[in-house]
Amino acid sequence: MAEVLVQDGETVESALRRFKRKVLNDDIIKDVRRHSFHLKPGEAARLKTALARKRNRKKPAE
Repeated sequence: MAEVLVQDGETVESALRRFKRKVLNDDIIKDVRRHSFHLKPGEAARLKTALARKRNRKKPAE
């Protein structure tokens, strides 16, 4: 759980910016999206191999 305490003299906008940055760094959004729906094991395996193929295609040739 991301938590940001507003400091004395700090604006709400700056505290909100710090909160958003903390949420991004903690990968909370990615985790919520991953748990928002259920994949069958076969679908998960197909997705994993498709992502691996995509990653390998993007890699520059050495």
